[in-house]
Amino acid sequence: MAFLKTEISKLRKSPFAQNAGWMLVGQGTSFLLQGGYFILLARLLGVREYGVFAGTFAFVGIVMPYSTLGSGTIFMRYVGSGAGDFATYWGNILISTMAVGATLAVLLQLLAPYLLNSASASIVLKVAVGNCIFSQLVACTGQIFQTYELLRMTAMLNLLTNLLRLIAVSALTFVVHHATASRWATASLVISLLAAIVGSFIVTWRYGRPHFSVQAFCSTAIEGLGFSMGGSAQSIYNDIDKTMLSHYGLNSQNGIYTMAYRAIDIATIPITAVDATALPRYFRESAKGLRSVSTLSIRLAKRAAFIGFVMSLCLFLGAPIIPYLVGPGFADSVSALRWLALIPIFRGLHQLTGSAITGMGFQRFRTVVQFSAAGLNLGLNLWLIPAHGWLGAAWASLATDGTLVILNGITLRRLAAKTARSNSESPNVE
Repeated sequence: MAFLKTEISKLRKSPFAQNAGWMLVGQGTSFLLQGGYFILLARLLGVREYGVFAGTFAFVGIVMPYSTLGSGTIFMRYVGSGAGDFATYWGNILISTMAVGATLAVLLQLLAPYLLNSASASIVLKVAVGNCIFSQLVACTGQIFQTYELLRMTAMLNLLTNLLRLIAVSALTFVVHHATASRWATASLVISLLAAIVGSFIVTWRYGRPHFSVQAFCSTAIEGLGFSMGGSAQSIYNDIDKTMLSHYGLNSQNGIYTMAYRAIDIATIPITAVDATALPRYFRESAKGLRSVSTLSIRLAKRAAFIGFVMSLCLFLGAPIIPYLVGPGFADSVSALRWLALIPIFRGLHQLTGSAITGMGFQRFRTVVQFSAAGLNLGLNLWLIPAHGWLGAAWASLATDGTLVILNGITLRRLAAKTARSNSESPNVE
């Protein structure tokens, strides 16, 4: 009993545990809000319109990480270590997000008719502006608070966005009962704008005004591009299947598959909380040596995998409830969710080990792994979706996440071993 009290006391005093707790509380509340949001949105749109919106959302999501040029992670790395000042890197976030995000929105609008079905292509500009500019700005403000280990503020921003979405979809459900994907895209754009305004105001009020420096922006653009490429690769292997289902005009199947995939995303919220807390700690631990980062990541990955196992079991057993919550049109989502149920376990392992590689300063290796996984996912989807629809997409997702676990594990182990050998071979200088 004394040992248990001692351990509880340590956890209460631990900044890492406190930050993870804040993220878990915020993410847990977001879990409930997102659950209500997805249920009402599915009922509001119906399976086909839900699939139309999902196809557009996934298409935009593939390039969305480039809209910030990794400026949020750059802020975390340099300001968090004391190597850069707040105002300049806050200004870099605003420059990249507004300029690059707007450019991407226009390019996506031009490409959409050639890559998506007409219904999904018609709403690309709305979704792109909302996601590439405003949603990314919200994400970056969250990273700023994450840098200062004020994860309660990051959690509150996420909570605000999800609350606004729930309010909007509830109002539309009450007023019109059934809406098109276009109408919801407009509502989603307004929500993202409001959240971005609130987040930017809080950051500026708390820490100061941004300083805009083109020279400083250019000096970190290449490194930031590397972070964006990693995020883009992740978006590819998470969203290319939904984009391809849209390309082939399988809107109803896209709705079925996306509903199951969204359940997976919600179920991995606790893992995301651990990962968000771990990344700034990895950056700090790297100063003590890469072996320290590797040891910490393995310990955290095991915990995250256990959380993933619990969530996977809950998803598999609870899948039959989907049609009762969102309507009979989503009945096939039960089978889709059961096929995808292993993904939380895989994510628990590859997210924590992948962030450790980033924290060691080897983002380029992680990017190579992620693009390898993205290439595998693209090839499998090209082969499987035309013949098997959403089932082929599910098979491809399982293969991709499983491969990521293996590749990240191998990469992390080799980096730690290589560093250990280099240290042992270095002559001691008295």
